Amino acid sequence: MYKFGQHIIKKSCVFWETPLSFGFINIKPVVPGHVLICPKRYEPSFTNLSSEETADLFSGATVIGSILKNHYGTKSLTVVIQDGPDAGQTVDHVHVHLLPRKPGDFTNNDDIYEEVERVDKRTTDLRSEADMASEAIIYEQLLEKLDSYG
Repeated sequence: MYKFGQHIIKKSCVFWETPLSFGFINIKPVVPGHVLICPKRYEPSFTNLSSEETADLFSGATVIGSILKNHYGTKSLTVVIQDGPDAGQTVDHVHVHLLPRKPGDFTNNDDIYEEVERVDKRTTDLRSEADMASEAIIYEQLLEKLDSYG
């Protein structure tokens, strides 16, 4: 199990891991493929991460973003960090949102930021563990395939 602020993330929902970071399925996705990456070390503020943690987090975001874009047939990706409550951070642990984007998925492109904040506050219509685990397996397989060609 993994700690994400006050939440426990089950291994079945984690699809990527390094000694410093892990990527997992979002229980409240805004768009299909919306995942989260966070450091293993508990830290509320992005600006307090070590340079190693920051590099690892964004190295992971690059690789995961690439497989998400390919898997969902998109050319675009929104990458979001909400650093602190005034920025909309609802889980007190640094995390990066990766959201594959398609043309017209929002009327106004920047509406996605309000939607991320709105959905983060939702307490109903959460995804099942089984659904998240199935998605995690897909991403694990895509990452393994990428590694085998790398």
